[in-house]
Amino acid sequence: MKKPKDVAAYIAAAPEEARAKLLQMRRVIKAAVPKAEERISYGMPYYGYNGRLAYFRLAKTHIGLYIPPPVLQNHRKELEKYSTAMAAIRFPIKDRLPLALIKKLVRERAKLNETARKNGRKA
Repeated sequence: MKKPKDVAAYIAAAPEEARAKLLQMRRVIKAAVPKAEERISYGMPYYGYNGRLAYFRLAKTHIGLYIPPPVLQNHRKELEKYSTAMAAIRFPIKDRLPLALIKKLVRERAKLNETARKNGRKA
């Protein structure tokens, strides 16, 4: 994939069979935190709100969602069926995206960022 200049270009450059899911990911993140800044960072869509909120990226067999800790650790049970790492969840391309769960995780990260900012810490 050529280096995109914005999120719309990132999605447009993706294979046709993945675009709808990438659009869903974009929409759910924006719906969860409407005031989030959207841009490209590290070659992938980035959302910032009082600090790092989330990133997503298309891979060959999955869409990765990256949310800074400890959000994923707080939801281990709900994430059991997915491949995860400390700050990453891999949603298989062939499966439906769990939009309500994604929204919940992004909102939790936004609240943690707000709290950190109020307390004078960096999120």
